Amino acid sequence: MSAARRSAILLYAVAAGALLLDQLSKAWVERALSGRPPVRVIPGLLSLTYTTNSGGAFGVGESAPWLFAGATIVVSAVIVVVSTRPMRPWIAVSLGLILGGALGNLWDRVANGPGFSGRVTDFIDLQVWPIFNLADTAIVIGAAILAVASFDGADDHAEPSEAPGPEAPGPAAAGSGGAES
Repeated sequence: MSAARRSAILLYAVAAGALLLDQLSKAWVERALSGRPPVRVIPGLLSLTYTTNSGGAFGVGESAPWLFAGATIVVSAVIVVVSTRPMRPWIAVSLGLILGGALGNLWDRVANGPGFSGRVTDFIDLQVWPIFNLADTAIVIGAAILAVASFDGADDHAEPSEAPGPEAPGPAAAGSGGAES
């Protein structure tokens, strides 16, 4: 199997997992928490609070949901194009998380209103931060991994299977005639 194919399989598997977890969590939250008071998981730190949001991060841009839908479509398209190239596993994982999270919130926008104007379900309340969901979490974690992976080994793009093996001596072994004692 080619390196590009392995990368794409990893990327899309992670995206599918993130999308599935996001949509299952939102379905549960809508059934279990809609119309009810918040569930305090860790008092003063973490609550599960059902809410919806037509804007983007932190409720910004509620009057222009099409802007976020458009950005999501563009980012998703770029990831799909990039997925045809070989990449390091951490890059594939990070792009998969970003794609899965983006599609999770885009799905809400399409399913919960006309066009792309639907509301996104949010429920993770850290008390000191705006309420968010697992799609948002996947996007942020994916972006953080991508940032770290971009700085880590920038010259190391070879897959482990592409590294020289014992039958292909490196420059240090070239002068020794390849014989081992």
